[in-house]
Amino acid sequence: MAGPPISDGVVVITGGKIAAVGSAADVRIPEGHRVLEAAVVTPGLIDAHATAGLTGILNIPHDQDQLERSEPMQPQLRALDAYNTFDELVAYVRSFGVTTLHTGHAPGELIPGQTMIVKTAGRTVEDAVVVPTACVAVCLSTAAQKEERGQSPGTRGKMMSMLRAELVRAQEYLARREKVSELGKRPTRDLKLEVLAEVLAGRLPLLVTAHRAQDIAGALRLAKEFKLRIILDGAAEAYILLDEIKAAGVPVIVHPLMQRAVGEAENLSFETPAKLRDAGIPFAFQSGYESYVPKTRVVLLEAAIAAGNGLSFDEALRGLTIDAARMLGVADRVGSLQPGKDGDLALFDADPFEYTSHCIGVIIEGEIVSDVKR
Repeated sequence: MAGPPISDGVVVITGGKIAAVGSAADVRIPEGHRVLEAAVVTPGLIDAHATAGLTGILNIPHDQDQLERSEPMQPQLRALDAYNTFDELVAYVRSFGVTTLHTGHAPGELIPGQTMIVKTAGRTVEDAVVVPTACVAVCLSTAAQKEERGQSPGTRGKMMSMLRAELVRAQEYLARREKVSELGKRPTRDLKLEVLAEVLAGRLPLLVTAHRAQDIAGALRLAKEFKLRIILDGAAEAYILLDEIKAAGVPVIVHPLMQRAVGEAENLSFETPAKLRDAGIPFAFQSGYESYVPKTRVVLLEAAIAAGNGLSFDEALRGLTIDAARMLGVADRVGSLQPGKDGDLALFDADPFEYTSHCIGVIIEGEIVSDVKR
């Protein structure tokens, strides 16, 4: 997605990196390189928000690490510590062309934990990881409310007050830490507040799950008050607040287009990506969290719905590749076919957004990691 499509194109990968891209007439294939052919070749796809690797395919307690219910605010929970490289769902989404996952703790608590960015290959999490801590997840949703259990938070007002109070505590912690450091002493560590201090310093964004317009507005107010970087997640009613989202300079990871239109997402629209495009708001696609078996969606199919509801082919593909990479801060490595970037490719036998087409091959850093026809 660094330029227009290339007919009869060639991508050369050497040492795990893209070495050359161009037409067959202009690019020489080095001697000894293995040659794969496909009707359509794209950059490896990016799932901009998932829980694969934390939500296991078995859907039983021992493989469901996406949500810790013991307390409402847990910014210290690292996705790195819960990710399972051998999870069958990772291989499953990979077989559809997904080479990069932004995955982590699922919405369901006020601050459920951290997210990370990984490649969908690798024997250990250290092999797979691209960014060990990408975002701190926040859930402004009834999923995080515990009124029926007699616990906090029970209302939207309580959720926001708890978040604001915790951020103020983090501000105070940051000030104390700086003062102690100036005295040459080692500050007392607080894992929760350390993470939120990184958020306040602008080094980590908040990934804020919010569907209703009032919750989206609350997220924007919070970002303005504390000068935070945020990414909106879900945002079923984003089309109601396009001007406000645009003015705030906030990107959106759109809810899965085939998500069930119930509860807070009852007003979701297949046309939201096109409306975001028209408003000049950056967006990307996600598989999201799926509570039903097989515990994940296929982000390629979600983007296909957008391609049939107002987006062009190129726009939908950008939301799966370079636009997602830029939003997540990894465009220096993935998202487009350019020399020097990681050799991540998805191969298709026809238009990737047609249901009758198949992903026939996936390459990550020059290695063939899937040749299953999907």
